[in-house]
Amino acid sequence: MIHRRKGRKLKRTATHRKALLSNLSVSLIKHKKLKTTLAKAKELRLFIEPIITKSRKALSSDKPEFGVHLRREVNKFLQDKGAITTLFNEIAPKVANRNGGYTRVLKMGRRLGDGAELAMIELVDYNMEQAADKTETAEKETKGKTKGKTTKPAAKTTKTTKTAKTKKAAATTETKKTKPKKKKEAAE
Repeated sequence: MIHRRKGRKLKRTATHRKALLSNLSVSLIKHKKLKTTLAKAKELRLFIEPIITKSRKALSSDKPEFGVHLRREVNKFLQDKGAITTLFNEIAPKVANRNGGYTRVLKMGRRLGDGAELAMIELVDYNMEQAADKTETAEKETKGKTKGKTTKPAAKTTKTTKTAKTKKAAATTETKKTKPKKKKEAAE
C-alpha cells in the first residue's frame, strides 16, 4: 500500500506547482469559474476549499484578531490583494451556511491538440447560467400572473425577432446588389 502520498505532482517541481495552484485559485476567485485540465481542477479543489473555509471562519469568529490571523494565513497562499478582498467580502458571506463543497468540477471532454481531459471548476454558489435561467423563468411567471396569459409576451418577442431578421436580410441583399455595379464602373 502507498501511504502519505497525497496530491498530484502535475509534472512540475514543488515551487512551480505551488505557484500554479496559487494562480489558478486567484483566477477562480476573481472569475468564479475556470476551464483547465481535469487533473489541475481536481488538485485545485483540494487547494481552494481550505482557503474558502478559512475566510468563512474569519467572518463568523467572535475575536477580530482571529479574523486578522486567518486573513494573513490566506494571504500566504494567494498573495493577491484584490482576490483576498473579493474572497472575504463577497464569497465568504455567500458560503457562510455551507459546510464544505464550495466548488464543482464538470468534465468537458478532450482537448483537440493533445487529447487532455478538460474540466470546468466553478464556485457552487456562483453558477451564472442556472441563475440566469431561473430569473428568466421567474420573470415569465410574474408577467403571466399580471396579464393572465404567458403566451402573448412570447409571441411579441418572436415577431420582433422575425422583423429584425427580415430587415437584416433586406440590408444584405441591398449591399449585394450595389457591389456588382461598382465593379462594372471601375472596369470602364
